[in-house]
Amino acid sequence: MDQKTRDDLLNLFQGKLNEAMRFYLETCTRCGVCTEACHVYASMGQVRYIAAYRGEIVRRLYKKYFKGRGKFWPSVGEAKELTEMAVEELFDAAYSCTGCRRCMVYCPFGIDTQMLMSIAKQLLIGAHAEPEILSMLADTSIEKGKSLDLFKEGFLGGIKRLEEDVVAKWKIEAGGTPIPVDKEGANLLYVALAGAHSIIPAAAIFNAAGEDWTLSFFEAVNFGAFVGDPSKTKLILDRIVNEAKRLKVKEVCVCECGTAYRVMKQLAGKQPFEVVSITEVHARYLREGRIKLDKTKLNGAITYHDPCQIARNAGVMDEPRYILQHLTDDFREMSPEPKYNWCCGGGGGLVALGEETLDFRMKSARVKADQVKDTGATILATACENCHTQLSDLNDHYKMGTQVEFLSSIVADALVH
Repeated sequence: MDQKTRDDLLNLFQGKLNEAMRFYLETCTRCGVCTEACHVYASMGQVRYIAAYRGEIVRRLYKKYFKGRGKFWPSVGEAKELTEMAVEELFDAAYSCTGCRRCMVYCPFGIDTQMLMSIAKQLLIGAHAEPEILSMLADTSIEKGKSLDLFKEGFLGGIKRLEEDVVAKWKIEAGGTPIPVDKEGANLLYVALAGAHSIIPAAAIFNAAGEDWTLSFFEAVNFGAFVGDPSKTKLILDRIVNEAKRLKVKEVCVCECGTAYRVMKQLAGKQPFEVVSITEVHARYLREGRIKLDKTKLNGAITYHDPCQIARNAGVMDEPRYILQHLTDDFREMSPEPKYNWCCGGGGGLVALGEETLDFRMKSARVKADQVKDTGATILATACENCHTQLSDLNDHYKMGTQVEFLSSIVADALVH
């Protein structure tokens, strides 16, 4: 690695060193409490997948270039040079970590491995060593935001074709619009994913609840966050923020996408609107009596997978269980406390990388498959697109014998007319 490249990367590293990051880098005592916390280590048993080991890869670079002892006496602090080999190690650490933060729950100091991996991802971007497909997907999202008029007509045509399916789930009054778009002054802006599965059930439930809502022109998913590029993350986020402001909505409701919800909830800053997940909205409708559900629609025991970004990382844990109380009398928890639930193994951009990561995703999430099997449930619900894809792959690979469903789809199918 030439000196200019190294200097550029170290400048990126320096830019990440806020007070919290320095605490995470300087506090780890390698006590080993996090060892069994990572689903990858628990499933595969390799030392490089221990959370503290991942953090140590970043920490040794920090010691070398940002601590006096590392500069002048590197062997004592196990400081390490930033080389091409170090970049390879950073990639292995960053893209074997799903950012689930289960290790953080166990760590006595609350060290956030996901934050440390954000340094790794930033350095990979600077070295042009990040997964190319994630950067391309992020760039495509950004371009769509710049050229909305080019996409508008095709988008509206596609939405029109879905309206019949929405009405089939919930009939609306004559003259009503099954999927309102670009409606100024609506109470709620719904940000969906590409695909009918993210729009049809949600639209039916909004209409059943008598919600004053409108659909966003943009997809919820934030590929900038997956690849770990703060500038791209913000550009993709700002499209939705600006749309919500333009339409003067009171709430932005994010679909079943864990990363999209966490980014919007935690990184958008103070805005003139509230940010809610669709799960929170459905729970609210039930509490207020705006929708009713038929428990007889579900056949068999059901369990629920908490998406890490929505539950452990953003606190939405009680709402899905409240919804499930209205859907079944046979709900089975996977773990005594949701915050200790195993990650599905598909986060951090791994599912977005598709077949490239499939073998690793299956091997690294064996403990999740075992956890699902142990419930004996025949229906496995979740509220995240990545989780749904990963759990479906696990279902096929490990023969879990479950029917993997989106929680919103179950709610839509159980609506009482």
